[in-house]
Amino acid sequence: MSKPLSEFYTAGRTALSFEFFPPKTPRGETLLYEHVGRLMACQPDFVTCTYGAGGSTRDKTLEVVCHIKQQYDIPVASHLTLVNSTVDQLRAYLQRATDNHINYIVALRGDPPAGQRVFQAAPGGLQYANQLVELVRDEYSHFGIAVAGYPETHVEAPNPQVDLDNLKRKVDAGADVVITQLFYDNADFFRFRDRCRAMGITVPIVPGMLPVTNLQQVQRIVSLCGANLPAKFLARLRERPDDASWHFDVGVEQAIGQAQQLIEQGIDGLHFYVLNKSQATMQILSQLALHPTDC
Repeated sequence: MSKPLSEFYTAGRTALSFEFFPPKTPRGETLLYEHVGRLMACQPDFVTCTYGAGGSTRDKTLEVVCHIKQQYDIPVASHLTLVNSTVDQLRAYLQRATDNHINYIVALRGDPPAGQRVFQAAPGGLQYANQLVELVRDEYSHFGIAVAGYPETHVEAPNPQVDLDNLKRKVDAGADVVITQLFYDNADFFRFRDRCRAMGITVPIVPGMLPVTNLQQVQRIVSLCGANLPAKFLARLRERPDDASWHFDVGVEQAIGQAQQLIEQGIDGLHFYVLNKSQATMQILSQLALHPTDC
């Protein structure tokens, strides 16, 4: 029996988790595992792995999390989305995850496939993430379940209240933990957390952090997910628009300050979108007062 996902988030302790993605090339795979090895020095509580659009790298996702679990004896979570999947295919994946001793599922609707502006359920599939949570909870209850939350509102939601109603349905269906989309202004997170609590969402709400290390890359990411870069932060990054080391240093400095304030305000944990690299996250964690770490 694995430790229940919610038990990592206990009073007086800031849980730590990392998110990876499946590499596309042998070289990328080698580099991924090099960075995973370095990040293990930070003693994360668990790690997660996403997969490509339309479920294109599900097999690789299982391979990655199985390798990390076996190599480091650490709990692991696989992402699972509804994109291009029937209910039977979702069950088949959940059974494979069970057979491979995966601990947790990150249950997501998923983005519309390329060329589609609106998400459409596959024939014989599901339409909403709360339905996936229900499936996992009802038929594969041994999995802990994490779901996504959006401090600045999901890009497809007509307004913040509708987005929060959707989140509450996921939690009421059986989610253990909410992990947020990236954000760069802590006021957005605190406002989101307060509104969640007022609605009766009592599960841990974990900030998701993506340290800025490349201005163009992060601008592309935030444009897709509807997040904002604070004006002062963006202005500093643009002081040297072609200086990669400047972007890295400014981004790490900003993330340290952001994380320190979050910890001081009693967050449940930190979830880092590491983009299969280790340098920025390790530098940030070395400056934070978390549970004992060798970062």
